[in-house]
Amino acid sequence: MNYLGHIFLSGMNEPLLVGNFIGDYVKGRQFEHYPDEIKQGILLHRVIDEFTDHHPNWMAIRELIRPAYHRHAGVVADLFLDHYLARSWDLYSPIRLQWHAKWVYAVLLKYYEFLPERVKGFLPFLIQHRRLQSYADVSGIEISLRIMALHTSLPDHHNEAIHLLKTCDKELATLAHGFLPDAQLFVQKNLHARL
Repeated sequence: MNYLGHIFLSGMNEPLLVGNFIGDYVKGRQFEHYPDEIKQGILLHRVIDEFTDHHPNWMAIRELIRPAYHRHAGVVADLFLDHYLARSWDLYSPIRLQWHAKWVYAVLLKYYEFLPERVKGFLPFLIQHRRLQSYADVSGIEISLRIMALHTSLPDHHNEAIHLLKTCDKELATLAHGFLPDAQLFVQKNLHARL
């Protein structure tokens, strides 16, 4: 899952959300330097990633993407999950996505001192361009893929990814909506037991 999925699975616990949001930027045992609830969020991020990587629906999405992205297909699969979560947000939350995203941005600013430097660097852009809300639109996914290609090792194959998103929409949506409730249930059952 990408940013929106991790945020969604954090619920309304602010420090847990912060830790889950920054999880990819806290390597190894660096999590030990954070307050307990943020530490729990970082560990939650890791177990969500482990769960996702072994879920058959996510693996099926990744395989559809693999011809264009090869070893980077999982990164794009995570972004596709965020697209279907954002697009159908009302199925999963009673709070509208735009209001939830505004709350998330406020939480991240409140805990700014705990954010890794890389996150501090892109947070203003994330807020200004309403990245979390933009995942609901195919154009938002395209922009995200282009940005990731500029700033990471992800190859710039956004045309192929967007073509796939449009032509396989029904199949991808079915896979995503089969995955998301499983991820919710996993977090509910394992949040305290595994951290």
